[in-house]
Amino acid sequence: MRLAVLSDIHGNLAALEAVIADFRARGVERALDLGDLLSGPLQARETADRLIGLGWPTIAGNHERQVLNDPPERMSASDRHAAGELRADQRDWLRSLPPSLRLDDEVLLVHGTPASDLECFLETVDAGGMRAASAAEVARRAGADPARLILCGHTHVPRAVRLDDGRLIVNPGSVGLQAYAGEHPHPHRVENGTPQARYAIVERDARGWHAQLLQVDYDWGAAAALARRNGREDWARALLTGRV
Repeated sequence: MRLAVLSDIHGNLAALEAVIADFRARGVERALDLGDLLSGPLQARETADRLIGLGWPTIAGNHERQVLNDPPERMSASDRHAAGELRADQRDWLRSLPPSLRLDDEVLLVHGTPASDLECFLETVDAGGMRAASAAEVARRAGADPARLILCGHTHVPRAVRLDDGRLIVNPGSVGLQAYAGEHPHPHRVENGTPQARYAIVERDARGWHAQLLQVDYDWGAAAALARRNGREDWARALLTGRV
């Protein structure tokens, strides 16, 4: 079994199309989406239509919850932009997305961790910023879940960690945004350092699950220009450089 795993598209339709073309060229037809689909100053409405048409197994991230439930005055600029673009039918689709999803008792999809769409799985954020989580921290967050493959997103950092019991935890990174400044639970920065779209291909063979973390070129200059036209110079820089 081979699956493409995508997360954190954030309305970057050009990056999404490049990733789709890449995994199809590699002979992969099935894809999974881990949420944070639309929030950002790019193409929320168009990205929603594309994802609805694809019909992939998809879960909601924290930004879906925020776009649907937060009052405008509490929303971030990225959430407000997306909320202002969405049609009623697109909002209904977002409401239909589960916060987690289990496939065949083998694969678990979460956005953050099984406990929270805001908690980092493979990273830890403390007063010093963000760092790679220890094996003990990752194991604690995985708990006793029986899934042999746990897929997570949220941090935009591509990483795979195998636990001592053989379970594999994979974050495919972000399709749509390679750097940002976060505030929860402490101020921190995420910087992947290059602008390529990220995703993963996971495969199960006789030895178990394995992951390939991939980067894909796309027209990030055009995406940055759109962000700039929509008043987001911070996004433009992140899209162009992978840095805050």
